Formats: sequence, C-alpha cells, structure tokens
Amino acid sequence: MKIHFKKKDVNLNLILGLLWLSNAIVQVTYNENPKWYDYVWFLFSGFYLMIYFYQKKSTYLTIENGIIKHNWPIGKTMDLVEIKKVKHFAGEYILTSEKKKMTIDIQLVDEKSLSNLKTELKKLTVEWS
Repeated sequence: MKIHFKKKDVNLNLILGLLWLSNAIVQVTYNENPKWYDYVWFLFSGFYLMIYFYQKKSTYLTIENGIIKHNWPIGKTMDLVEIKKVKHFAGEYILTSEKKKMTIDIQLVDEKSLSNLKTELKKLTVEWS
C-alpha cells in the first residue's frame, strides 16, 4: 500500500521552485554586474524543484510485506509486528517498538491515503494513546 503526499504540498514546492528560478533569472539578467550571491537563487530553485520531482515520483510511506517504510533517501523502516504502541499527538502518529521509534506527519499525507493508513494501523493489536 502506498501513502501519497498531499498534492497541495507537492505543488507548493513546484511554485516555489519556479518563483526562485524566475527571481534568479531576473537577478542575473538585469543586474549589470551580478555578484556571487545573485546566483544563490538558482540553488534555492534547484532545491525546491528537486523536492517537487522526488515527491511527485515517490510516495511518503509504503506498507508492504509487514513493513512500514519512509520513502526518503535515509528513511526509517519498521516491522508492523514489532510495533507496541501508536500515539496520536500534535498531528503525528508516533509508532514505537522496543528498539525503534517512527514518526508519521499526517499533515503531509493525502486525505485518501490517510484513511488507508488509519485502517492499516487500526488492524494492529497495539496500545493506542
């Protein structure tokens, strides 16, 4: 099962990336002697556009074969059978096992995917708080 990012957040990264890109082009084009820091806007643009393309291509979470995984380059993984406690606090689900702790920011999750995530977590026989 794939848990997707909110489209609004993904599109916001695209808008910000294009905004920084247009600002960078204006800074470099219309300044007679652009300084080194005028080129920093290209870095901002590239950062936001990379995040946009990554989020567009990938998903926030994946639940497969009894494992829940954050889909970031150094994302955490946790076996569902190892989870002892699920805590809902401040817009996050905090999954706790004896060895690990995983935080799921539900404000980043698409509404349809959020209901699927809640259904999967409710299937677990764990302590809820």
